[in-house]
Amino acid sequence: MPRRYKITVIGAGNVGATAAHWTAATELGDVVLLDIAEGIPQGKGLDLFEASPVYGFDSIVTGTNDYADTAGSDVVVITAGLARKPGMSRDDLLAANMKIVGSCAKEAAAVSPEAIIVVVSNPLDAMCHVALEASGLPSERVVGMAGILDTARYRCFIAEATGLSVKDINALVLGGHGDTMVPIVSATNISGVPITQLLKQEKIDAIVERTRKGGIEIVNHLKTGSAYYAPSAAATQMVESILRDQRRILPCAALCKGEFGINDLYVGVPVVLGKNGVEKIIEVDLTAEEKSQLDNSTAAVQGLVESMAKLKEQS
Repeated sequence: MPRRYKITVIGAGNVGATAAHWTAATELGDVVLLDIAEGIPQGKGLDLFEASPVYGFDSIVTGTNDYADTAGSDVVVITAGLARKPGMSRDDLLAANMKIVGSCAKEAAAVSPEAIIVVVSNPLDAMCHVALEASGLPSERVVGMAGILDTARYRCFIAEATGLSVKDINALVLGGHGDTMVPIVSATNISGVPITQLLKQEKIDAIVERTRKGGIEIVNHLKTGSAYYAPSAAATQMVESILRDQRRILPCAALCKGEFGINDLYVGVPVVLGKNGVEKIIEVDLTAEEKSQLDNSTAAVQGLVESMAKLKEQS
């Protein structure tokens, strides 16, 4: 009988707990929920495990404060870190979350050296660099969740505007996870029909802008928190593609090595995601305007990386 996969989710806040929920309910494997707060991961893990007879899933869910309990994980999802508050940009989180994510990645990789790390913490692209350095893992096994979430929001807004099924909307959002992200309108279609044949340009432009501000729109509604249902669902889709070796083409933050003219930088790009992590980066044709926007987004991510280097020098 083959062994069951082991998934560790670091951070038992809204995103982490909901990611544990999605992954357990999808029966991707047994789930360990880890947090530094005593009792929180244990209580949430037990509560979720006790839902299994009702919902009908066989995944075992446990909570812990000890990285030793995460040993031998196949996938580690890092959600730990401070969440945004109204008026706070993702970039404001940089200094605090550098320390948190770095510690999580180092501790997790020490006991699960064969794991694939999925980074969810913000600012996402920068935190991927932190996790890569701290974990010592090869870059194909450190990947960030951003593009799936941004694309999901883009698809939802298109479905709302057209009145058509979200299931049939094919779309792609590339670049950094922030205000400079690039919804690729030229690659957007509904069952093969170009979006430009279904919506006027001004409506498409409005959807693109709303997509870029999708996260802060939710922050402004919630007042005291940020999005967690869609981000955790997106992370779960990545875990599923990895563990089931689906080799899906998904927009994820991956370390580019020349693709799209980007070097040694984590940016949202289409990747083939399978059992080995990022198995390939797919370069798609972009219009001149889209390429310019991607270059601008890449520059913003580069700025974050340079800011982190300065912070490390000062510490």
